[in-house]
Amino acid sequence: MIENYDEIMLEFEDKLEKKIDRLKYEYTIIRAGRANPRMLDKILVDYYGTMTPISQMANISVPEARMIVISPWDISTVKEINKAILSSDLGVTPTDDGRLIRLVFPSLTEERRKEIVKEVKKIAEEAKIGVRNERKDILDLFKNAEKNKTITKDELDFASESVQKLVDKCNSNIDGLCEQKEKEVMEV
Repeated sequence: MIENYDEIMLEFEDKLEKKIDRLKYEYTIIRAGRANPRMLDKILVDYYGTMTPISQMANISVPEARMIVISPWDISTVKEINKAILSSDLGVTPTDDGRLIRLVFPSLTEERRKEIVKEVKKIAEEAKIGVRNERKDILDLFKNAEKNKTITKDELDFASESVQKLVDKCNSNIDGLCEQKEKEVMEV
């Protein structure tokens, strides 16, 4: 048996967990009819020459299901934050009173919901591709070990079976998360 088999499998399992965590993060950014402060995570503002996330420049709150309120710590940045939000793909026009910025999210149309579901499925498929790539890498490692005669054919088969069980479990989690997000998006 490969001397550090358990270590290799733990590392592989950890990589799969990271794929799931990344998928969960991607899904928190997707708008599903409710306001979520994480939607602003990808928006960067030019703050004195440095591209800075809004969360590092302001307090972000969700007073209502369809509204986000941004309270910049430096009031002089309100215009820059507004400009960054307008140029993003968020699809919302910010309103400000000189101190606070309000983002009011309209209800999603049926057509827009279907587009978002396509995006949800695409992100899930990308996660599955990442899992397949990890599986290929670890199986190549085991096949090379068998080719170099450091493990037997039976040990290779056992390792391949163990890897496939982990991959199946991970893909099942991805499918579950995708289904859950689809329901959330289609919920009126």
